[in-house]
Amino acid sequence: MHREPLTKASRVVVKLGTGVLTDSQKQPDLAQMGQLVAQVAAIRASGKEVVIVSSGAVGAGMGALGYKKRPAILSELQACAAVGQSRLMTMYEKLFGEAGFQVAQVLLTHDDLEHHERHLNARNTLVTLLRHGVVPIINENDAISFTELRFGDNDKLSALVACLLPADLLVILTTVDGLMENYGKQDAKILSAVENLDGTVEKMASGTESETAVGGMASKLQAAKIVIRSGIPLVIASGKKKSVLADILAGSNEGTIFVPQATKLTGRKRWIAFFHHPKGTLYLDDGAKKALREKGKSLLPPGIVRCEGSFAAGEVVRLCDQDGTEFARGICDADSARLVAHQATDVVVHRDNLVIL
Repeated sequence: MHREPLTKASRVVVKLGTGVLTDSQKQPDLAQMGQLVAQVAAIRASGKEVVIVSSGAVGAGMGALGYKKRPAILSELQACAAVGQSRLMTMYEKLFGEAGFQVAQVLLTHDDLEHHERHLNARNTLVTLLRHGVVPIINENDAISFTELRFGDNDKLSALVACLLPADLLVILTTVDGLMENYGKQDAKILSAVENLDGTVEKMASGTESETAVGGMASKLQAAKIVIRSGIPLVIASGKKKSVLADILAGSNEGTIFVPQATKLTGRKRWIAFFHHPKGTLYLDDGAKKALREKGKSLLPPGIVRCEGSFAAGEVVRLCDQDGTEFARGICDADSARLVAHQATDVVVHRDNLVIL
């Protein structure tokens, strides 16, 4: 039942992790890249639109520059990314060219997606490339990004790209077959479907031990939270299998599917919810939380227990209950100084600018 909608997906984002693109020497694995490109080309030839979010640039640069493990110093990371990105794109261009398709390199920073006009421009560029039959290959602009390279990961980027388009499906290909229950034990098994991404599921995830990768299963679950709230399914599966993409799109029981919420967010609400670094936090009493979540109300000053952070009117803030659990985000109509001084008298966050997470 959960898999049937995948057969109708016409726009797919595929994230390729470092582990499925490089060999034991941290060099790009040409044979492995070739079989992945062949899979994507087959999907593209069937009439579906495909966007790739590709890791592997830092790993490819590490091999070229002689690093045995991922550098800790930012400038060295960025040097690896700069060398590796061009090597990676050269290989993609050759492999896709042999399959009869053009590729385009698209390098993004978080600022590109947070700023509304640049956000829309990035979307328009990707949609235009797809219309021309091109396969966009996206990565973070690691050579100049600051916080993204140190704290970001391509799992989150792939989720944001899926929301940006929006896509009908996000597939994250990695070195494992999916999300595993009882990992490391005799009764370990792959979960076929996750309908409720709660604390129990999150405990199944663990970080990566790879020397080239950034995330692990934990970062993939963070990506899952973004896309399923936006109404987009996610499948995590093994990139080592030669028919994995075709099997997923045929509705086969491959990998772990994260079932999306029934109500899709609009483009503007997705932008508010997921494309910002919130500038502050408002803690609300139980009455205000209930009014926002259950009655679709706007946030008024009396419901605010306290305000943290320094922000201007028009910036995105987190909305938390008194226990500190974030349950919504929104564009604040008052600055932090007015809220702290209890000078705000009108609506603080209008329901049109509010997203329940």
